[in-house]
Amino acid sequence: MCICINCLYVHKCSTYKFIRKQHDRVTNEYQAIFDPIHPIIYANFSHQTQKVQVDWDVVECSSFLEKPGYWKQSETKTIS
Repeated sequence: MCICINCLYVHKCSTYKFIRKQHDRVTNEYQAIFDPIHPIIYANFSHQTQKVQVDWDVVECSSFLEKPGYWKQSETKTIS
């Protein structure tokens, strides 16, 4: 599971924006103005029929500041 959803920086993070893009999610809803320190990304591969699917998750990040459920708030919210 991606730890980004419980991070204070989720709505402005360049790595989370990259992860959303890999999941084919719209990435224009916010400007990535924060570059985290040492994010570790796992790419998990699974085979389903003749198609390979990839699930991208940030599993560790030195910039992580816990704020559980923060991703549920508006992604355009300004973070102070």
